[in-house]
Amino acid sequence: MAKSPELVIYDLDGVITDTAEFHYLAWKNLAEQLGILIDRNFNEQLKGISRMDSLDRILELGSSAKPFSYEEKVELATRKNSYYLELIEEITPDHILPGIKNFLQENKEANIKIALGSASKNAPLILEKLGLSHYFDYVVDAGKVKKGKPDPETFTAAADALGVSYSNCIGIEDAAAGVEAVNRANMFSVGVGDRTHLAHAHYLVNETSELDFQKIIQQFQKWRQAY
Repeated sequence: MAKSPELVIYDLDGVITDTAEFHYLAWKNLAEQLGILIDRNFNEQLKGISRMDSLDRILELGSSAKPFSYEEKVELATRKNSYYLELIEEITPDHILPGIKNFLQENKEANIKIALGSASKNAPLILEKLGLSHYFDYVVDAGKVKKGKPDPETFTAAADALGVSYSNCIGIEDAAAGVEAVNRANMFSVGVGDRTHLAHAHYLVNETSELDFQKIIQQFQKWRQAY
């Protein structure tokens, strides 16, 4: 009999909701205060990585000869987060991406555990605002891991907390760093987005509305048999 997965781990931004625009506006605001200009194209580099790693990439664009101390970087990252928190005050269940609520419901009805693996420290707050907290058995946010994506720790931490073998997990991601993290965790990776960036995913769809729970289970089972 084909092996069924025991845990599905969801990324937050770009899979459950899209707060990328809020992150971009918050980073842009901070960068402008530092005399640094960033655009949406540059912002693509920041998807799926931690707040401090994002800050480092922005600071590398600056021409300042003065290096920032760790304490100064923490202050800057905290300031950015305060801008972001102001922006996400307007998030409601209407911001859930197409097809995701039904997908989560099917996941729940199949008695397969559900976890969140996010680079955002605000993940629990956002789930609450979206009205989705009750679906999740465990939430991994940036505060629970030492190494962010593409390191696999975000995904392995969820599996470890719920007592599930890595090869019995599915990870759903929209960022290249996230798909890499799932693969490095020896889990089945589902990519949502452009093949140009996500060709390394085991299974790929263009957008969340194309996520088909039964089809993904079947693809997982084929992968697991060849594992």
